[in-house]
Amino acid sequence: MSLENLKNALPEFAKDLKLNLSSLATEQLLSEQQKAGTFIASALASRNAEVTKAVTAEFGPKLSAEALQATKAAAAIMGMNNIYYRFVHLVGGDYKTLPAKLRMNVMAKPGVDKVDFELWSIAVSAINGCGMCLESHEKVVREHGITAEQIQAVVRIAATVHAVAAVLDGEDALAA
Repeated sequence: MSLENLKNALPEFAKDLKLNLSSLATEQLLSEQQKAGTFIASALASRNAEVTKAVTAEFGPKLSAEALQATKAAAAIMGMNNIYYRFVHLVGGDYKTLPAKLRMNVMAKPGVDKVDFELWSIAVSAINGCGMCLESHEKVVREHGITAEQIQAVVRIAATVHAVAAVLDGEDALAA
């Protein structure tokens, strides 16, 4: 399935999502690798097979094998971290001073430019709603020269991909 097919699968009430997918697919604020990885990490975080297949078919060929693996690694590690650090943030107390004791080696050596990996981590963290992770990763990319507009583009991609997944899940539930 292609991105075009994915847009065609959306109902008429989700026309804005179709338009946003089109414009974000041609976003110029991000490098091709940053954009492609953001789309794929967002699709993986959104947990919809149809969206993941379509987005990966569209953007996967634009990434090296190493970058595709790093994109998947960002979605995987942030899936874990977002739950843990959201808990730490929401509960507070002693948990902030305790070591996480979770392996996160991929974050130190992601196999791609650290900034790209951090941007993908922001996309996944936005979908998963982890404020602590968002603040941490946003700080890192800003220190490396990424602009507010570039970060906004990443989050716009994450928001749109997630919304597409939610609409398709809802439509599937209603059809069952």
